[in-house]
Amino acid sequence: MALSVSSRSRLNTRRIGGPLLGGAKQDNPKATMASDLPARPGYILGTALAGFFSAIFLSCAMHATPAAAQQLRGTPGAATAIEFPNSRVLPQPPAPFAGSISPSARDSTPAWPPTLGAPEGAPNVLLIITDDVGFGAPSTFGGVIPTPTLGNVAEAGLRYTQFHTTALCSPTRASLLTGRNPHSVGFGMVSELSTGFPGYNAIIGADTATIAETLRQNGFSTAWFGKNHNTPPWEISPAGPFDRWPTGLGFDFFYGFMGGETSQWEPGNLYRNTTRILPFEGRPGWNLTTAMADEAITRIRELHEVAPNRPWFIHYAPGGAHAPHHPTPEWIARFRGQFDEGWEVMRERIFANQQRLGVLPPNAVLNPWPETLPRWASLSADERRLYARQAEVFAAYLAYTDHEIGRVIQAVRDAGQLENTLIMYISGDNGGSAEGQIHGTPNEFAFFNGVEIPVERQLPFINDLGSDRTYPNLAVGWTWAFGTPYQWTKQIASHFGGTRNGMAVSWPRRIADRGGIRHQFHHVLDIAPTILEAIGIPEPRSVNGTAQRPIEGISMLYSFDAAQARAPSRRRTQHFEMLGHRGIYHDGWFANTTPPTLPWESSGQMPADVVNGYTWELYHLAEDPTQSRNLAAAFPDRLRDMQQRFLIEAARYQVLPLDNSSLPRLIAPRPGPSAGRQEFIYRAPGSGLQTSIAPSLLNRPYRLVAEIEVPQGGANGVIATHGGRFAGWGFYLLAGRPVFTWNLLDIERIRWEAPSALPPGRHSIAFEFQPEASGPPVGRGGTGTLFVNGHVVARQAMARTLPFAVQGDETFDVGLDTGSSVDERDYRTPFAFTGRLERLVVTLGESTLPKAEARH
Repeated sequence: MALSVSSRSRLNTRRIGGPLLGGAKQDNPKATMASDLPARPGYILGTALAGFFSAIFLSCAMHATPAAAQQLRGTPGAATAIEFPNSRVLPQPPAPFAGSISPSARDSTPAWPPTLGAPEGAPNVLLIITDDVGFGAPSTFGGVIPTPTLGNVAEAGLRYTQFHTTALCSPTRASLLTGRNPHSVGFGMVSELSTGFPGYNAIIGADTATIAETLRQNGFSTAWFGKNHNTPPWEISPAGPFDRWPTGLGFDFFYGFMGGETSQWEPGNLYRNTTRILPFEGRPGWNLTTAMADEAITRIRELHEVAPNRPWFIHYAPGGAHAPHHPTPEWIARFRGQFDEGWEVMRERIFANQQRLGVLPPNAVLNPWPETLPRWASLSADERRLYARQAEVFAAYLAYTDHEIGRVIQAVRDAGQLENTLIMYISGDNGGSAEGQIHGTPNEFAFFNGVEIPVERQLPFINDLGSDRTYPNLAVGWTWAFGTPYQWTKQIASHFGGTRNGMAVSWPRRIADRGGIRHQFHHVLDIAPTILEAIGIPEPRSVNGTAQRPIEGISMLYSFDAAQARAPSRRRTQHFEMLGHRGIYHDGWFANTTPPTLPWESSGQMPADVVNGYTWELYHLAEDPTQSRNLAAAFPDRLRDMQQRFLIEAARYQVLPLDNSSLPRLIAPRPGPSAGRQEFIYRAPGSGLQTSIAPSLLNRPYRLVAEIEVPQGGANGVIATHGGRFAGWGFYLLAGRPVFTWNLLDIERIRWEAPSALPPGRHSIAFEFQPEASGPPVGRGGTGTLFVNGHVVARQAMARTLPFAVQGDETFDVGLDTGSSVDERDYRTPFAFTGRLERLVVTLGESTLPKAEARH
């Protein structure tokens, strides 16, 4: 008899305590059952057990029945059929064969499984976020730096004036991509300072899938361009694992840099998908800001030409305006002389612009200039000249970045897709950077090593600011001015100068209130649920077999309608925490700690009691939107309630334990291929190992031994190097002579050199460093010795060493040097070794740093 398989059955939706499994989105997307509750501190045991048994039942139901309520377009079984899964369980189980099978193909009916597709008419999504931009920097929010692209998005859609980030980049971006609070997904701190607590381990878990993964499994093409500061540093290696790289987090394609920052001229941490690339080599004038836009434009064109009906999601995250400020010379020239009046004049001008534009309410007050920062009138002529130049370069970088974003949006317009593209342009992932310190810097790695470069040492670099010769950041006075009207800066989560960023949203097909302004209080974790609701995709309860923690964001889609322009914010409560600085918003009130130290100084002492050792402030934002009148003394009961509310939120969202330390976090042991290793052996030339997996020579004794063979005619080139022009070390042969060089922040170079070239044949060359027996735990001096075939050929003392970091965007290389040279007087990259490197052994001694406290 004929064998046949019936067409795919549609099962009734089953309700289990709340959410519809595989069903359409409910009116209350936050209705939860026990199985939806995350295992966090604060949930009672009974609830956890109920959740456990409900999760078992839910899992069985998931495996027993396919999701229902799919939306099929086209004829079932046809090659053109498209199905939107409309499911809270991702991915969809494979569809049963919808045709029939008999012994003979002539008597059988073929049927294709439907192609995965997004909801009909779904918009493209272009999610843009810039870096280290204060609220008052862009002209769109009253600033003096022209940002016409951001302005065009606002004029075509809406301008949000009370949108918030987290005060640092990794946490903001983790919230942006997952729709959860940063601590909920392991990013209570930047990844380089991760610790072994759930809220701080820099691990986005399988139970908190990104918005990209959800969209990809609902038929979207996904791509990420630019900064990725959310892969655990110890996983950034050729060995992976790659499941927390962008391509493992739901993105089909990645072109960008791994880590917190990079040179725009010579990025040493740039990748295409999981492969490191060096596209700047041999291309003078190449700049990542433009190259990244070119890549995104190519992607948009390809998608439109190949699959014009498939919507896409693009996350676009340029390096601007994070240090190093690297615009092209043409852009710098546009701003010459525009900041000569000084930061106080600019601040007053920005505030007036903000009032005129309506991005501030009429009762907003401009706080007094802080006593901790110098007045422009008190500066010397050299200081004014230097600082004005720093502002010109920063302004050029921000304007240049906005211009290149404009090219990307133009590509969407050229493809005829602008009408149905949701553009969300967030101006900064936190407030402006204070990492330039009081005087600014031509080399930001000086700040990371606790070194302040005086003005007289900076003046020789003044005409090089912005070029590949510098890694610059600007003076804090400008950062404060560009944060107008708010107080404080990046790193400070207690005040809006660190957490309030402008945002513009456009979607011509949906938003009719063109040029509208919205004042609802929202947070970066609200972006993901807004995108899902805008498209019509249900929040998933299971992704790739893992039950999901609920999304914690609240959709902002209600605010798109003109009728809701003055509606109360649906976000009633939001906590903030970074480095012990904290705040809590609730129903128009804001309570926060007073910063005990200055973020631009490394000598401040944080309170020993992180829980109770801080002073608190209280503000009524409806009457005082700029945190200018502290009401803590007038309303002690309300302040106490707000403090308790913060602790409840902190327990719920993995903020605990609070930690305001820096050095203990820096030296905390972390997983990865370097963990616990004291010997590293390399047998072949290679490049591209990031700092987190490379042997660190800082704050310890060490020995490098290279077994080499010199050919007839001699040999030259790099044996090993780590870092580059702005901080690092190099071990190489120059004119046949072994050399070891330490580059101390491009301020000083200590050099050991053999007196004669090596003759042809096999040789063992070594460099050894022994710190002084006593001294500071970081940056301690010592004696370095260079050996050739066991004999000392050079020895000298080094009074100080790098305490914290080599140049972070350059890599550990063996047999050649990528990026920039540690000493360009000696060689230009790549300076590949022309002999034969048989083996390099790096042996590390015990660190001079205090051991991390054991926790039980």
